[in-house]
Amino acid sequence: MTEYPPISEQLDDVDAARVEGRRKMDWAAQHMPIMAAVREEFEADQPLAGERIAMAMHVEAKTAILVETLADGGAEVAVTGCNPLSTHDDVSAALDAHDSITSYAKRGVNDEEYYEAIHAVIAHEPTITVDDGMDLVAMVHEEYPELIDGIVGGAEETTTGVHRLRAMDADGALDYPVFAVNDTPMKRLFDNVHGTGESSLASIAMTTNLSWAGKNVVVAGFGYCGKGVARKAAGQNANVIVTEVEPRRALEAHMEGYDVMPMAEAAEVGDVFLTTTGNRDVVVREHFEKMKDGVLLANAGHFDIEIDLDALSDLAVETYEARDGVDAYVLEDGRRLNVVAEGRLVNLAAPVSLGHPVEVMDQSFGIQAVCVRELLENADAYGPGVHDVPDDLDREIAEIKLAAEGVEFDALTDVQREYMGSWDHGT
Repeated sequence: MTEYPPISEQLDDVDAARVEGRRKMDWAAQHMPIMAAVREEFEADQPLAGERIAMAMHVEAKTAILVETLADGGAEVAVTGCNPLSTHDDVSAALDAHDSITSYAKRGVNDEEYYEAIHAVIAHEPTITVDDGMDLVAMVHEEYPELIDGIVGGAEETTTGVHRLRAMDADGALDYPVFAVNDTPMKRLFDNVHGTGESSLASIAMTTNLSWAGKNVVVAGFGYCGKGVARKAAGQNANVIVTEVEPRRALEAHMEGYDVMPMAEAAEVGDVFLTTTGNRDVVVREHFEKMKDGVLLANAGHFDIEIDLDALSDLAVETYEARDGVDAYVLEDGRRLNVVAEGRLVNLAAPVSLGHPVEVMDQSFGIQAVCVRELLENADAYGPGVHDVPDDLDREIAEIKLAAEGVEFDALTDVQREYMGSWDHGT
């Protein structure tokens, strides 16, 4: 296997990086009451003792709290990035200083280095995988099948990764159980809607120094992420246009009050285009040819394939860096189409991106942590394939959050519970 070095061997001033990374992590930890509660339990009970956890995640301050929580629960953890531009090197260095953590994540790696780092993580021979986008799971199955018998299971963070896993499962190619963390309510309803909406728009605004007010913002896809982007953009006085391929979601967007039209039409009027589909070739050559001068193109999907940058490059007679994090493509007729963050995940890959708000990721990472615990406590209950997160785990995280916020809520009475479980009570 590879000899790819950890981050501590790649930085010139690793001590200074660790200090700054720890400062970021300490700030995040102050606002993550769910992870604080889970961490306290893990430190006391050591439910992960003797386990080896391989992770491919966005390595920044909030993720680092999850990584440390797993390590403090007794595991040996190896972690790398799941996107070449989302790692914070200082946070990666701070993680690597932990006795039970090895971090290979580094910002700005090329494709070869990106996959070498995943190889390095797998070299630790994991018993658990925690993934964001499924690159780690895919590599284990494709190149290290001999390790699969030793893997208890895994957890997948994001929409794209779950889509890939379900396709893999349908083909009978997924050989160990993986929890679809993305699809559980405490992740989907908050991370995907509020997290993606807030962080994507904030990253674009900070990168460009432009306002949303009065702009025609084209949101490609009206799933949970698209709904969040549309809602937050409308809240900042943008005119929102939605494009969709699924008729019921298109109708939902229409009934929510958004303009709905094909991308071919939206291309003529949009000022900002933000893709949230998880699919490829959402904005392509025919659309570029119709766009106005000065438009912004950004992607909030996991992979950089939603905007066809190869086609845009072919159309361009010149490219230049218009701002840090913004590449301008000049077309033959003089129009400039501006791509933010190289078409990568904009809320993490733009130069000033910080990812989702801390409070949002507290919920998502709380789910990740208890899913790892569940795999080890009840391994025999889960066969190979994609599994929904057990509802009691989702409720557990919600209750921790409500308690931390000082929010009280009702409970069913015995009579109500009996009624809801019966079929013979009519009017």
